[in-house]
Amino acid sequence: METESSLTIDVEIERILPGGVGLAHAAGKTIFVALAAPGDRLRVAIDRQQGNVSFASIKEILEPSPVRVEPPCSYFGRCGGCDFQQMTYEAQLEAKAGMITDCLHRIARLETPPEIVVQASPKEWRYRARATWQVDRDEERIGYYERASRRVCDVADCAVLVPDLQGTLEQVRATPIEAFPAGLKHIEVVAGANGLTQGSSKHSTSSVDAGKSAAVSLAPEFAQFHTSEVSLEVGHEAYCYNAEAFFQVNQDLLAPLIASALSNAKGDFALDLYSGVGLFTLPLARSFRRVIGVEANHVASRFARRNLQQAQLASTRVVTVTVADWLQANVATLGPIDFVLLDPPRAGAESIVIKSILDLHPAHISYVSCDPATLARDLKKLFAGGYALDSIAAFDMFPQTHHVETVVRLSR
Repeated sequence: METESSLTIDVEIERILPGGVGLAHAAGKTIFVALAAPGDRLRVAIDRQQGNVSFASIKEILEPSPVRVEPPCSYFGRCGGCDFQQMTYEAQLEAKAGMITDCLHRIARLETPPEIVVQASPKEWRYRARATWQVDRDEERIGYYERASRRVCDVADCAVLVPDLQGTLEQVRATPIEAFPAGLKHIEVVAGANGLTQGSSKHSTSSVDAGKSAAVSLAPEFAQFHTSEVSLEVGHEAYCYNAEAFFQVNQDLLAPLIASALSNAKGDFALDLYSGVGLFTLPLARSFRRVIGVEANHVASRFARRNLQQAQLASTRVVTVTVADWLQANVATLGPIDFVLLDPPRAGAESIVIKSILDLHPAHISYVSCDPATLARDLKKLFAGGYALDSIAAFDMFPQTHHVETVVRLSR
């Protein structure tokens, strides 16, 4: 007799859900299948049950979907990243559009979401200019976490890394593991356009010349390499940053992302919430008489101030504090606001942030999100607060994965 954990069942994948899993129904069960393609006929194993939903993994492909392809990466299925490699790129874009639509309808309660077309990445591979490499000193492994695990998948070649970061990965892997300090758990890497140095240390440092076009900032304990920064021009703006400050991973889509988020916005006063190193702050400062950026990460806010100074945008200031704390302290005294842009982390904006934005009554809101579900959750509150959808655009910042960047414009 099969136990629940070993039960196998034949299913057909109906569509891809938010989170990237395939949806199937069989034997009275709702089944979520990892690494599936829409239209697959599969034999799956039920791995676990959560409420009325069964989570399953593929045991056998009975009949592949017309959009299923052979994943080119040898680590596919074991490494925890790139969970869309099994689909054609066109099918990936279609699945992401469907995920956004699903969240807008099911979570945000938007009865008739507009048709969504996800703008393709110019590069389907070798696009990723930022990564976190996990280090397992005991097993001598460097790579990414395995799927649904904290075990490190030892990765020698990551097909989505830009070439300079792939070269850096090879250099790091060539470093004797005994040279890594015992406390090192992960390595943050980020690429720009102004040469390559490696490392980060709060103690002693030394530089390593390893090529051009990227920079690496390692975990603080890693004293072998030298902390550095990179720079990048996007349109007419120049940005400096390092691996301790968030910056988008797909540099080829930054210009259209900024254009969509700002459109033709202009006026007297704008807020840039979760402003990072100033990706949106700088262009906002050219269209508004006064701009305030709010960013909790002190490294990012320091770079933002420097980027503004280098651009000679003196009418804008950046404050280093959490968005929630700053809004709670200032919402009563800010006065009329023309435009609020927010670009929160994957968890979305805190409830108090959405409430504070509603209390401010800005004429226009631009919400930049990397998670359709938390975006839809926050949009539901904004809709209830009197805002209406003006436009929605989506960008494939993360090819080969289920993640997608969405820009929603709202007005009162």
